[in-house]
Amino acid sequence: MPSNPRTTRLVIVESPAKAKTISGYLGPGYVVEASFGHVRDLPRNAADVPAKYKGEPWARLGVDVDNGFHALYVVSPDRKQQISKLTKLAKEVDEILLATDEDREGEAIAWHLVETLKPKVPVKRMVFHEITKPAIQAAVANPREIDRDLVDAQEARRILDRLYGYEVSPVLWKKVMPKLSAGRVQSVATRIVVERERQRMAFRTAEYWDILATLSVRNPGEGPRSFNATLVALNGDRIATGKDFEPTTGRVKAGAGVVHLDEGGARGLAARLQGRPFAVTRVEEKPYRRRPYAPFITSTLQQEAARKLRLSSQQTMRTAQRLYENGYITYMRTDSVNLSETAIAAARRQIVELYGERSVPPEPRRYTGKVKNAQEAHEAIRPAGDNFRTPGEVAKELSEEEYRLYELIWRRTIASQMTDAVGSSVSVRIRAVSSSGEEADFGATGKTITDPGFLRAYVESSDDENAEAEDAERRLPNLVKDQPLTADELAAQGHHTQPPSRYTEASLVKALEELGIGRPSTYASIMQTIQDRGYVSKRGQALIPSFLAFAVIGLLERHYPRLVDYNFTASMENELDEIAGGGHAAVDFLTAFYFGSTNGAGDQDIARSGGLKKLVTENLSEIDARSVNSIPLFTDSDGREVVVRVGRYGPYLQRSVPGEEPAAHAEGEEGGTPGDRAPIPEGLAPDELTPEKVHELFLGGGGERKLGDDPATGEPIVLKSGRFGPYVASGERKSSLLRSQSPDTLTLDQALRLLSLPRLVGVAPDGVEIFANNGRYGPYVKRGDEFRSLDSEEKMFTVTLDEALALLAAPKTRQRRAAAPPLRELGVDPLTHQPLVIKDGRFGPYVTDGETNASLRRGQTPEALSIEEASEMLAEKRAKGPAPRKKATAKKAAAKKTTAAKKTTAAKSTAAKSTATKAAATKATKSAPKKAARASE
Repeated sequence: MPSNPRTTRLVIVESPAKAKTISGYLGPGYVVEASFGHVRDLPRNAADVPAKYKGEPWARLGVDVDNGFHALYVVSPDRKQQISKLTKLAKEVDEILLATDEDREGEAIAWHLVETLKPKVPVKRMVFHEITKPAIQAAVANPREIDRDLVDAQEARRILDRLYGYEVSPVLWKKVMPKLSAGRVQSVATRIVVERERQRMAFRTAEYWDILATLSVRNPGEGPRSFNATLVALNGDRIATGKDFEPTTGRVKAGAGVVHLDEGGARGLAARLQGRPFAVTRVEEKPYRRRPYAPFITSTLQQEAARKLRLSSQQTMRTAQRLYENGYITYMRTDSVNLSETAIAAARRQIVELYGERSVPPEPRRYTGKVKNAQEAHEAIRPAGDNFRTPGEVAKELSEEEYRLYELIWRRTIASQMTDAVGSSVSVRIRAVSSSGEEADFGATGKTITDPGFLRAYVESSDDENAEAEDAERRLPNLVKDQPLTADELAAQGHHTQPPSRYTEASLVKALEELGIGRPSTYASIMQTIQDRGYVSKRGQALIPSFLAFAVIGLLERHYPRLVDYNFTASMENELDEIAGGGHAAVDFLTAFYFGSTNGAGDQDIARSGGLKKLVTENLSEIDARSVNSIPLFTDSDGREVVVRVGRYGPYLQRSVPGEEPAAHAEGEEGGTPGDRAPIPEGLAPDELTPEKVHELFLGGGGERKLGDDPATGEPIVLKSGRFGPYVASGERKSSLLRSQSPDTLTLDQALRLLSLPRLVGVAPDGVEIFANNGRYGPYVKRGDEFRSLDSEEKMFTVTLDEALALLAAPKTRQRRAAAPPLRELGVDPLTHQPLVIKDGRFGPYVTDGETNASLRRGQTPEALSIEEASEMLAEKRAKGPAPRKKATAKKAAAKKTTAAKKTTAAKSTAAKSTATKAAATKATKSAPKKAARASE
């Protein structure tokens, strides 16, 4: 800090990385500090509520709904130390510049800082969209006031989400499962994924055939001699393709007017066309022109990064955040496709340098976004500065992930200001008459690119991996009408209709954007939330909904359809945008939503129903939990209805005859006898529960499989799948599989060995039995209360009495393994100043500062985790405090005994000690199979 603090300005940004970069641009006279994101929020739980508010009826919500929706904000526990530091600095400067992000979230953080610090000096808002020296200096020279309309919109959004979550989530706890959550946007996003899976489950495939002809030109001249053409019509009627079939029946759509060829028809026609003359009947040539793509906005960046770089939405935004904070790109949360005049000039200069003047159009390109209520005053995502740095110039400064994303952004920006790709496209029709007089029409298309234009810099990818790239060419010979052709080969080829593709993070973001749901700052968090909540999982890039998601969405659709209606959710976004523009009052909007006021504000369907509060309380008794947690699949060949039930321990299959209530289950949960229930293997997608797969599961393919009969007892030995994994059972005996064993390859002999556990090794000289068994921490031998580990699972079956006695006689030593090196060293925690590392633990990777550990969340990887995220995760863990320990049962104080009584008791104890030890050992040994069985189930 300069020697004269009264001439200084305090600049508050959100992250330490941004503070470091900006500090280098401002120099003396400025103190740059980070707030570490949000400094205060609504209370997360009852412990966060200040004592003076705990008795208020609205304290649970953190929002006084009866007093203008006044929000109760509390400083996050992990931010208190930083707030104290900022408060002290605020007293030592004569002006404060709030340089939080330029979006609504950043505007709200700036307002919260003012409300928390309560500075006595002037406060200004400093806004910029890139962290470069000219941009920072311009922002300092042109500060503005905090935009209260933007703050009101963000506050209304936060309160709306709190009301939605806190009122709807308890319904899910009571009717589906504890600890579930509902959210204004997350529930809609989950519904989109569930609806796609329903379409896949209802889909019925269809087979159709056509003919691929390899044709050649007799006098080819220039160009290729041969080319391929596909049968498109027969006797004037179009050949059926995939779009002509009903997805739910697999039959040709009514009135399609197409010829549906099967394998026999296609092969027979191909045979009848062999040796017949082919001739061109029509040639159509059209000019081809493709305009460049607009520069990136948040959603399109996430989509292309997923397609090209295989990055999740969270990984993309984390990487973009680092690039922005270190001055490489402009602000990465934007829905505007605009480029500033300086950016356009920089792109055009670089195009001339790299691709020549012919690649620059005469006039700069301007783009208009398709996103509703886009903030067009902002810029698209582009390289920072007035002169773009090429990927080669920054390669040594960036990590591999940062480099790849920067290159993607640079290429897209450059391409957006280049010339169109031009060329020509050709469509050809060819006819042959079969030996039976059938007129068969074949079609072929070609594309030639004469000037690739922007395609030299950038080619957009597609969600359809089989789609042809836009820069691909298909050259045909120079053909004219009536030109004769020769068929070198005629091959019948079969096709199957395909179900609609599952959503990826990229395509789900695109769907949300098209529906007008969510905003640039929320897309990545939505993707993460629906996965963290267990509603959606990823298989490769595909998003697969869980059966839990089916139950939750089914409940909301049936009983609260407006809350997951796409138009309703989009209309709420529009109203929030109106609040941000000063055209609507936040209190009116929230009142209509929560209480159902009919003053014209808010959604009228919700208003007429009495508002959210009345909606979720009055209809609660009408919700049948059993029905909600049952997902119908089909009726099997025996007339039994097969459903998936979502239970406390996960989803399972159940079948029953319509009208007959399944018998109550032993645990008092869902009904059904074991023969009518089967577990669903983890990782099985809903659309994979075909009748064949369900039949297999009921027979034992994933739920129960008979391995054979026990030769000693004659009882069947069955492999089952339980709550804690696979196990074998025979009569009353049960035993979990060893770590080295697989259910798929388990044999009868291996199962018999497992059921022999615990194995009696022998009897010690003092008469106590010694057993070998498998436990939580691996194989061991046991004598009374003494345990010793065995060095392999095989030893359980082979250890001799002498070996066991030697092990038990040796002193108990705790074998410490050498500490594994950390997976990654992150650096120093900006909050605690402790070194942070990522380690690999029993339950996966976790971040630690040596005292506090926090497991990485689903979707996070050690390579992509930033130090800011790690710091925040540890701060949240510290704020929760240590996990509550179970209180030990208080022992009753022993009554004082006389000396004689003590001696008598001691004598009796000594006499009974040996008998008690034997009894305890026998009891423990007999209970071991039961304990293992309980663990298996």
